Amino acid sequence: MAGDGLKWDGLLKWSLSHADGTRPPRNLSEEDRKWFMEAMQAQTVDVVKRMKEITLVMKTPEDVLEAQGVKPEDIVEMLDELQEHVESIDMANDLHSIGGLVPLLGYLKNSDSGIRAKAADVVTTIVQNNPRSQQLVMEASGLEPLMSNFTSDPDLAVRTKALGAISSLIRNNKAGIAAFRLANGYAGLRDALGSDSVRFQRKALNLIQYLLKENNLDCNIVTELGLPRLMVHLVSSDDSNVREAALGGLLELARDRTSGSGTVQAEEDKLKQILQNRIEDISSMSAEDLGAAREERQLVDSLWSICYDEPSSLREKGLMVLPGEEAPQPLPDVAGKIFEPPLRAWAASKQLQKGGSNSAEDKKEAKPLLLGPSPVGSSRSSNHEQQNPN
Repeated sequence: MAGDGLKWDGLLKWSLSHADGTRPPRNLSEEDRKWFMEAMQAQTVDVVKRMKEITLVMKTPEDVLEAQGVKPEDIVEMLDELQEHVESIDMANDLHSIGGLVPLLGYLKNSDSGIRAKAADVVTTIVQNNPRSQQLVMEASGLEPLMSNFTSDPDLAVRTKALGAISSLIRNNKAGIAAFRLANGYAGLRDALGSDSVRFQRKALNLIQYLLKENNLDCNIVTELGLPRLMVHLVSSDDSNVREAALGGLLELARDRTSGSGTVQAEEDKLKQILQNRIEDISSMSAEDLGAAREERQLVDSLWSICYDEPSSLREKGLMVLPGEEAPQPLPDVAGKIFEPPLRAWAASKQLQKGGSNSAEDKKEAKPLLLGPSPVGSSRSSNHEQQNPN
């Protein structure tokens, strides 16, 4: 495949010369047709076949790969390709049937931090909005290495990626949520809130908010572990997404009636001062910044109203509904934005409708197998984490 670039150039020039708009279309000669079909077939790949090849590499002992000149960055690039394939829910579910899920989970324990982080990233894609793959990962004991990486990996990027995978794995997954609690997951979330990483904090806050919505009994656990104090502190974060997520979690705690709303009252004085500071900051914002802070305005006002039985001064100042805005709707589901991207939600719906898979449909650009020297021009940079305000 070293000549792929030249082949694509030739195919493009051939196509343009036969469809430049200066002459009527003509029938292809048998020789042209044969060349065209060979060129196209050389640039396509059966996705399942390619996933089987990647699985073979993942099953190959690390020392054997090293002997063949395969470096950790090559493995990361291969996992990056695998992640593209498993964006399809059909392909995500097929990974287990072809034997690739278990070795992928094994990469969560790899000695290289880049491989551990990327493996968690792929797991996130596989289980996101996909109950079948969630079940398969749970059955393969995939939560255990994710929890280990989340709570104790020396590399912060690995911990953050592991938390993202856990969040997707236990979303709408009662067994996963129960296992997370038993594994002392809330203690890990507490540590994440106390870290210096905005991304890590954001992911933790969004998972906390989701879990509290799922079961208000968790408010007691959160309070006992001292999370409200950390969440109140993060309301003053310089990152707007962290502030909104912290406010959303505190709002869930304030709504809790199982302990007389004491979960937030313990931090009442400090919270009141911080909310007043936020109101002052919001009041001094430009019109553009006020529009961007709409969710924060709603959250601050709602939290103030619940905690202190009166509307916030944002209402008096006319900052709750700006010109051109509609009256506040139910509070935004900040956590929902993170855990259920629209494309995966649509794909899950489609999967339920058709009730099966058709893995032969997907075709992808051919990728070189990593066993042996890399062909010229075949590498590409691995994806960085998007999404994501998370």
